[in-house]
Amino acid sequence: MGRWDFYDRYFPPSRPRAAKGGIRAQSKRGGFGESWWAKRWITVLEGFHIGARLQRGRRYARDGQVLSIEIEKGIIRAQVQGSRPKPYDITIKVKSLGRAAWKKVAASVAGQAVFASKLLGGEMPHEMEEVLRAGGVSLFPERYNDLDTDCSCPDWSNPCKHIAAVYYLLGEEFDRDPFLIFRMRGVDREEFMTLLGESGSSRRPEAICRPPEPLPASPSRFWRAGGALPDDLVGDAPDPETIPRVGAAVSRRLGKFPFWRGHGVLQDVLEAAYIAAAAKAAGMLEGE
Repeated sequence: MGRWDFYDRYFPPSRPRAAKGGIRAQSKRGGFGESWWAKRWITVLEGFHIGARLQRGRRYARDGQVLSIEIEKGIIRAQVQGSRPKPYDITIKVKSLGRAAWKKVAASVAGQAVFASKLLGGEMPHEMEEVLRAGGVSLFPERYNDLDTDCSCPDWSNPCKHIAAVYYLLGEEFDRDPFLIFRMRGVDREEFMTLLGESGSSRRPEAICRPPEPLPASPSRFWRAGGALPDDLVGDAPDPETIPRVGAAVSRRLGKFPFWRGHGVLQDVLEAAYIAAAAKAAGMLEGE
């Protein structure tokens, strides 16, 4: 649909120019994001009642109209290809949390080892929302005023469909790396881990250090084995048939590629290639 301006002038709907090499959403239909924190980000934005612009933003995100996204501390910069030759410049400023607030969060996380282990494993614990709320802050923006957005497009509405497209792609990127939410709120992964270590150091007992054993002065003694290993440490070689074969374990551990620009899902292509290569290698070892 087109739109009317203040002077009752009608502007027909614009069509975006085809973008080459743009970032494409991994989801082809339905909602965006798989994890609870990615879905929460989208739910929060949709709860601001932005309107039909979100729907058009989904289409832009899936069609690859977003050319670039850079996530810095407290600010997100992006470029989106619209109907004009020059891509639109987008800036999204997010209300950052102060260092004192992050120190409280780190102290709470340090008190629960499972929180830190989940974060290091690429998972945002559900309890993080309560941890931040107890410190008087929130993990996600609570009001639309917490987001200061700007787009160089001529659309008077804010956020426009270009900003909405960036919102959706951010949700998928948060799905891949939850620490990007922290960066958006003012602290990098490395900074948070430093705060976490400082908070946990007071809780850890002093390490018991043994005096180092002197190395043998004689080279022949240094390179000579110190005796046979105990029987309980020595076992038979594993049977190749009993070794579990996990297909594409390396690519699964690496996770999704950041801001993927291809039409297909890179991880699916890599898994198929890894599985085929593993089957070929197993056949060669078995003499086929």
